[in-house]
Amino acid sequence: MNDVLNEVYNPDVLECIANLSNDEVFTPPEVANAMLDLLPQELFSNPNTKFLDPACKSGVFLREIAKRLLVGLEKEYPDLQSRVNHIFKNQLYGIAITELTSLLSRRSVYCCKYADNKYSVTKFDTLQGNIFFEEGKHLFVGGKCLHCGIGEQSFKEQFTDKEEKHAYQFIHNLMPGELENMKFDVIIGNPPYQMNDGGNAASATPIYQHFVEQAQKLNPKYMSFIIPARWYAGGKGLDQFREKMLNDRRISNLVDYKNTEDCFPGVNVAGGVCYFLWQQNYSDSCIVDNFQGTNIISSRKRNLNEFSTFIRDNKALDIIHKIGLSKENCFSNMVYTRNSFSLPSNERGHKEKRDNDYSFLSSEGKSFISATSINDKNKIIDKYKVIITYAMSGGNKPGSDNKYQIVSSLLVLNPNEVCTETYLILGTFEKKEEANNLVTYVKTKSFRFLLLQALSSIHITKQTFQFVPLQDFSKPWTDAELYEKYNLSQE
Repeated sequence: MNDVLNEVYNPDVLECIANLSNDEVFTPPEVANAMLDLLPQELFSNPNTKFLDPACKSGVFLREIAKRLLVGLEKEYPDLQSRVNHIFKNQLYGIAITELTSLLSRRSVYCCKYADNKYSVTKFDTLQGNIFFEEGKHLFVGGKCLHCGIGEQSFKEQFTDKEEKHAYQFIHNLMPGELENMKFDVIIGNPPYQMNDGGNAASATPIYQHFVEQAQKLNPKYMSFIIPARWYAGGKGLDQFREKMLNDRRISNLVDYKNTEDCFPGVNVAGGVCYFLWQQNYSDSCIVDNFQGTNIISSRKRNLNEFSTFIRDNKALDIIHKIGLSKENCFSNMVYTRNSFSLPSNERGHKEKRDNDYSFLSSEGKSFISATSINDKNKIIDKYKVIITYAMSGGNKPGSDNKYQIVSSLLVLNPNEVCTETYLILGTFEKKEEANNLVTYVKTKSFRFLLLQALSSIHITKQTFQFVPLQDFSKPWTDAELYEKYNLSQE
């Protein structure tokens, strides 16, 4: 009977909980503990250490911190209830992202959704205890919230008066009164990732960087967040954040997951995720760990700001060093900015050719379009054009074989053929042979591997070719020739 009881599946409830969405992801306990392992462990033996999770969803960070404090403070507080009372009332604090997650967090931390209930592991005078929630207010300026970037019109369309407005307290200058002047030793968490900003289609603005920046303003001794890795290359709302992060020598550790599912099972965040440790009194290079599955496959101490885009792969750094690319010899110089013909992605043209029509390619195939609809701003309509799709076909996620599908719809458009902004023009030529030679280069593993190093989302832009060297396209190219040219070994 005892054997049966011991073998009964009894999982941690926080390992089984379903995510709210790909933008609000619950942190598995093992990931929370890996982040806590980066901290100096003496923090958990100090009765004065104060911890804050500013984006509570399941309460997992506070719960796992409590477990460590219960062990670390045993000598200081031999009586268990006295120890529990001290830890929960004086050391652990949280700000929930919604009313629902405030209840969930209290349930997992206090064992009761209301902290003043007799069943709470420690009884507070208020129902919230030290895990707070209050709905914030968006401050709209010029049609967008000044704090999080949500579009005012989108906000009005998405939410009714009875719904939570996702004006997260921590980044909307609404710190709970008890926390307003408190000094925290550790700020740690997994913030919401993005908000609909009222732009075209399903346009969204990242917001996780606001949590990091707000935490820095509180000047803790230590800070750790798990966030999407899209900031490596900047982009929408992230350029200044990227620059600050790459030049901040207080970041002592950066743990990188190319495949989100290695960190968050069942979740796909394009470009993967990372977590980092920031230390107030640290000033040195950063230890970068590359994870695959549950294993570290590479670890290296590096300067994060060596390039304007962060190269996540430690091994790729060696190859890029050997190539020794200069600004003049960079492939991005020949790539055109998006939408060369000013044709939106939803343009479909018409099936029957008319006078002065051009052959036209959209995501639904070939048709025809009037010359008056085209803006040939780069004067390339009469050239051979090598194009690829603007979005990665594999969604910037490795497949089951751990390989990426990067480039799709690799085609050569003839003179007087145009395309929508679904496609990116890699280069233009007077001769079709030269265009075909570029195609051979794009098909090499070398080209696609170097392109991948600057990709942190699904979108391929002119800037993402910054690590790809330019070649002579009077001839075709193979990987063997490229390995020899750049003195690359099989390893």
